[in-house]
Amino acid sequence: MADPQSNARLRADAGAPTSGVIHVRTRLTADFTVISNALAQRRGSAVTIGVAVYILSLPTGTPVSIAALCAHFTEGEILISRALRELEAAGYLERRRERLSSGQIRTRTYFYDVPGGAPQPDPDGPPEPPKPPRPRKPSAAEQSTSSPVAEQAAPAPPPDQPEEPTALADADPRAVAVLASLRRVDPRLVLSEREAVRLASAVAAWLAAGVGPSRITALLTTGLPDRFLTRPAGILAFRLRETPLPAPPPVSLPPVPDRPAVLPFQTCDGCERAFRGPEPGHCRDCRGHLVGGLLRAAG
Repeated sequence: MADPQSNARLRADAGAPTSGVIHVRTRLTADFTVISNALAQRRGSAVTIGVAVYILSLPTGTPVSIAALCAHFTEGEILISRALRELEAAGYLERRRERLSSGQIRTRTYFYDVPGGAPQPDPDGPPEPPKPPRPRKPSAAEQSTSSPVAEQAAPAPPPDQPEEPTALADADPRAVAVLASLRRVDPRLVLSEREAVRLASAVAAWLAAGVGPSRITALLTTGLPDRFLTRPAGILAFRLRETPLPAPPPVSLPPVPDRPAVLPFQTCDGCERAFRGPEPGHCRDCRGHLVGGLLRAAG
């Protein structure tokens, strides 16, 4: 005899949601990456979150340039570069220019689990370069006992590195004018005085390289994201730092003045001496004698 079957619907598990996602968890012991909810649930572009998760899953030392990311994802350079700019503006991505012992300058990329966090040393990666010690502020007693000899012994800044401006009045006025005009193109590009002072040196370098103010404005305002997740000064600093400077214009040499034509040698019809002239005749002395004789005869 067959077992009796009931047509009643099976009761759902207690505590299970009636709608939405139901997670099926699997405890991983290898090949997994820890990601903060602030990054995984970040509002905005899905491409930005995907690029961030992919970079976090890579081992230290893996190239994460735009070309390397485009070789992995199906998105193009525009979306990938925009995602990197958003991650840098949000504080997850940082690019530092560091000088090697050979004197060469290279760019190293740091990616943070939490924006603003201190980088943790990686035992498998290269050692973190030491940071310069923060200068200690002298006490009141030390300031009162300071002598001119101690002031002369203080190290001076290198002569080949220009000092950064500390006030808006010390910055290049042309660079400040370019930064102030950005808000006319995009009203969101409002900079504080401190931010303008910090960006003025980079803009001044562009101007010194021969880039016009209108060209700098176009480079800083074209293709900006629809939403700013941080202050616009971070995006402007990234563009000024990562956009290569154009080659300096060739130095034009001063025009060489035309040399006067060299007259050929002629033989004087009077004294038979050689002189330079356009045509045969008399030399200067013989012409003087002839003119003098004609004047005496006329007188």
